[in-house]
Amino acid sequence: MQSSSAEFTHQTVLRDEVVEYVRQGRGSTVIDATLGLGGHSEAILEATEFNVTGIDQDAAAIEIASERLARFGDRFQAVNANFGELGDAVVEADIAAIIADLGVSSMQLDDATRGFSFRTSAPLDMRMNKNEGMTAAELLQSSTEAEIADILYYYGEERRSRKIARWITEKNEAGEPLKTTDELAKLVERAIGKKPGDKIHPATRTFQAVRIAVNRELDVLREFIPAAVEKINPGGILAIISFHSLEDRIVKQAFQRLSGKCSCPPRFPKCMCGAVKEIESLTKKPILPSEGEQEQNPRSRSAKLRVGRRLI
Repeated sequence: MQSSSAEFTHQTVLRDEVVEYVRQGRGSTVIDATLGLGGHSEAILEATEFNVTGIDQDAAAIEIASERLARFGDRFQAVNANFGELGDAVVEADIAAIIADLGVSSMQLDDATRGFSFRTSAPLDMRMNKNEGMTAAELLQSSTEAEIADILYYYGEERRSRKIARWITEKNEAGEPLKTTDELAKLVERAIGKKPGDKIHPATRTFQAVRIAVNRELDVLREFIPAAVEKINPGGILAIISFHSLEDRIVKQAFQRLSGKCSCPPRFPKCMCGAVKEIESLTKKPILPSEGEQEQNPRSRSAKLRVGRRLI
């Protein structure tokens, strides 16, 4: 794992686009709710006069980002917390913008000890915060076959979730629970096979699903969005970068609801969902990385940026 800001190679996704929207915010402070290695925070501190507070549950990321941004002095501060804990973690007033990049950082993916990747053998962990919650191995060992199948289907959109879940459960029942990333990857590959010419590893969706479940990523995102809107000044900006359809769907639907779009069935005589227009969506369609950025950074290809402005 990288030990200093001088060594990291992480490429910040949609960096310029985020800065341009953040510029429109009204206030003195920007909250980078998923600090990571500090790429977006650095861009904002360089291009604007805003102060930045960065939040991250990964202590290693906090350390690296803080070193990287030390040159900005007291204009930057870091808070070790989950972005879903925004209400408790952020005490600042006069918030001009809140940003969140929902991707797993390159540092986490490339650090073999974290267990996020099937490309290396590592303990099956996958926790963003290594000091809290159960590991991926513990989750798979303690869940029923039906629960595992649901995790893989709903969080990974894995169509062969039942077969994979059955094989995992058989390992548990035999007293041979999965303990490493390569064990899980090989099991999935044996269970569902790999077609010649496939560019995507058969375990990709399974790893995504288990990671999301371990870290409660979708639940945290649902909690985060209304809490963020409440924190921002009127006229302030909320910008969220998602990396897969489940995240983007949650952001899109939340923005629609917060924009006052009624979600009640068409036959209801009046609105019962309590939709109130709190934000204006500034991106009717998500902003995607340019072709140049995608070529330079292949991990950016699935990124989608949605932005809203608080009205009240």
